[in-house]
Amino acid sequence: MEAAGKGGQTCARLKFGWSEWTRFFERGRKLAKAADKSAAIPSSRVVAFEDVESLLHVLTEKRVLLLKQVMETSTSISVLARKLNRDRSAVTRDVHVLERFGVIQVTEKPLPGHGRQKWIMPVAGEIQLTAVL
Repeated sequence: MEAAGKGGQTCARLKFGWSEWTRFFERGRKLAKAADKSAAIPSSRVVAFEDVESLLHVLTEKRVLLLKQVMETSTSISVLARKLNRDRSAVTRDVHVLERFGVIQVTEKPLPGHGRQKWIMPVAGEIQLTAVL
């Protein structure tokens, strides 16, 4: 697991507390039960930030709304900008930041007749962004 610092730097530091251990084992039991039933194991992604300031620098209010929308349904940047009532270039900048931190994925789809369209989707069904105080 990587921890992201200021400016997108990464380091291998990770800190657990009691509540995290409880959630860790609870999630492990849930995944073990799913595996026993031959059910699909849901994908997840954890991005740990070095400090709260770094987390808040990446996770602005508008990026949270963008991420929630993408988690509901994969979509294009243009449609995303329209749904969020934001300028397309501002959405594109936010998409690049979230992609750099590994919580969304951008792919290109060909458009019938002309051009290509960037398609935005989450990298996992569950995404956790955490910081250490």
